[in-house]
Amino acid sequence: MSNHLQLMQAADLAVWQQHRAGETRLGAALQFLNPLLPLEDALASAVQHGCRYVLLGIPEDIGPRANLGNGGADQGFAAFLSRFINLQDNGFAKSGELLLAGNIACADLQQQSQSLDSNDASQLAQLRALCAELDLRVSSVLRACFDSGLVPIVIGGGHNNALPILQALAAHAGQSADAINLDPHCDFRLLEGRHSGNGFSYAHQAGWLRKYFVLGLHELKNSQAALAQLQQAGAAFCSYQQIWQRRQLTLQDAILQAIRFVGADEHRPLGIELDTDSISGMPVSAYTNCGVSVSDAECYVWQLAQLSRVRYLHLAEAAPSQHPAGLKAGFNEAGQILTALVLAFLQARQQK
Repeated sequence: MSNHLQLMQAADLAVWQQHRAGETRLGAALQFLNPLLPLEDALASAVQHGCRYVLLGIPEDIGPRANLGNGGADQGFAAFLSRFINLQDNGFAKSGELLLAGNIACADLQQQSQSLDSNDASQLAQLRALCAELDLRVSSVLRACFDSGLVPIVIGGGHNNALPILQALAAHAGQSADAINLDPHCDFRLLEGRHSGNGFSYAHQAGWLRKYFVLGLHELKNSQAALAQLQQAGAAFCSYQQIWQRRQLTLQDAILQAIRFVGADEHRPLGIELDTDSISGMPVSAYTNCGVSVSDAECYVWQLAQLSRVRYLHLAEAAPSQHPAGLKAGFNEAGQILTALVLAFLQARQQK
C-alpha cells in the first residue's frame, strides 16, 4: 500500500455512525480498500467489485496558511464524512459504486507547519516548501486512482491541491487537462512558491492545464497582476457581479459559457473545481456572506458532472473551525454542504 495514503476502514466511521432500526445508512454500504494489497492492486480489486468513484480526503491547511490565509481546512473531509455516512441508502444513489479510500498521509507535514508564522518571511518560505512536498504526495495517490479508472472525489485541504490533481490527470491521460472552477478568486497568482492562490498558474506553466474557466470570479478580489496572468494564459471567466449582482447572465448562461469555452473534445479530460469560499456563510479560510447559495453551487456541480469527459470533482477550502459559532456548528454546516455537493455530482453521473 502507498505510504502516501492513510487508509480508512469501516471501523473508522463508528465515531460518527448513527443507527436506527430498519434503516441502512450510506456508511454501511461503502466499499474499502484491501489493506494487504499494494495500492494499485487494491484499487483494481475495488473496480472489479463495482466501484466507480473514490472518496479521498486531504487533511491539511498548509496551502491556505502559505497564502497568508486562515487555517482549519484540515478538518473538511472529517466534517463531510460525519454527515455523508448517515444519509439513507435508499436507491437514489448507487452506494455500491463508492470506494472510501482514506486520507492523503500528511500529518507529519501538518505538524511541521504548526509552529510556522506566515508573517515571517523565512517561515513563510518553509510553509511554501511544505506545500510543494504535499504536492508530490497528492499527485502520487491521484495518479494511481486515475490509472485504475476510478473517478476521484477529493475533499478537504486548500485549493493548492488543484495543482497535483491536474498533474496526475495530465500524466495519466498523456495530455493537458481542462478545468472549470466556481471561485471568487482565480488562483492564478504569481509563481512565488506554492500556496493555495497559485495552483492553476503553476499547473498552466507546467503544461498540465490547457483551458481554464473561472465561474463567479469576484471583480474586486483578484489582483491586477493575477488577472493579467489569467488573460495571458488564454483563460476566461464570468464574474460574480455579472451573474448575481447585475443579472446580465443567468447561472445557466454562465455554465453553458464555461462548457463552450473548454470545448467538446471527448478525449480531453476535464476537472470540476469548486472552492467552497464561493458559498455564502460556508465556514472557510476566507469566510463571506456575499457569495452564492448552496443550491446554485449544487446546480453548478450537477450540470458539469453530466459531461462525459469529467474525470474528477475537487471541493476545497472547507474549514469548520472558522464558523462564527465555533467548531461544532462549522462541522455540522460544512458537512451538510459538502455532502450536498457530492450527492449532486454522484446523481448527475449515475443518471447518465
